[in-house]
Formats: sequence, C-alpha cells, structure tokens
Amino acid sequence: QVPLVESGGGLVQAGDSLRLSCAASLRTFSMYTLSWFRQFPGKEREFVAGITSSKSTSYSAAAQGRFTISRDNDQKTTYLQMNSLKLEQTAVYYCAASLQGRSATAQSMRQWKIYTYWGQGTQVTVST
Repeated sequence: QVPLVESGGGLVQAGDSLRLSCAASLRTFSMYTLSWFRQFPGKEREFVAGITSSKSTSYSAAAQGRFTISRDNDQKTTYLQMNSLKLEQTAVYYCAASLQGRSATAQSMRQWKIYTYWGQGTQVTVST
C-alpha cells in the first residue's frame, strides 16, 4: 500500500484557487510532521509548507499569505489550499511525512532528508 497519495492537481487559470489533498495509510498518522514540497523541471524539490503533529505550521516566503496547510487526523489527510495562483507556481507538488512529529522546527521541516515517506506527486499547471 502506498503510504501517501496526492490528488487535486490540475490545470487552472492565474488567480484561481486549488486544494491539494494527501491521503495517508500511515498507522500513526497523527504523530507525523506533514509537508508539501514542489519541484520545477530541472530543479530540486523545494519546501512549500509544513504542519507538525501539534499543528504548528510554517510556510515558504512564496507560500506565506497565499497557501494554507491543514491536517485532518481522523481522515489521515493533509491539505494544501492554494489561492491566487500565479504562473510561476506551475510545478509538481509532493506531500511528505516525517516522524519528527512534535520536534520538527520551522527550519528542520524544510530539509527533505527528514522525511521518510513521499507521495508520487501531483501536477499543478497555472495558465493565463
């Protein structure tokens, strides 16, 4: 069973909103720090937003004020609400899960190496 499965990506127009979902099959889902990363063609994955097991959140500068990360432990799902999308936010978006849980900091959750599980990615394309 795939631990993380993203959905909700697609083609939208600039200024539109989109909500990504990441459904997990992790037994102790509530203990994980969950984050969203994105990857542009030919580039490394970059941090977008993260939420700890205690629901502390952190955002990249590009996401701050536009994106909102949340989690539903009962549904074992994390969400990324993206508003006012821009052309330059076209990328493949990945969710990731780390057992750092409560100990993840705003700095540590930006490091891809702390994540044990990754989803397969979902394409978000923003057009004019």
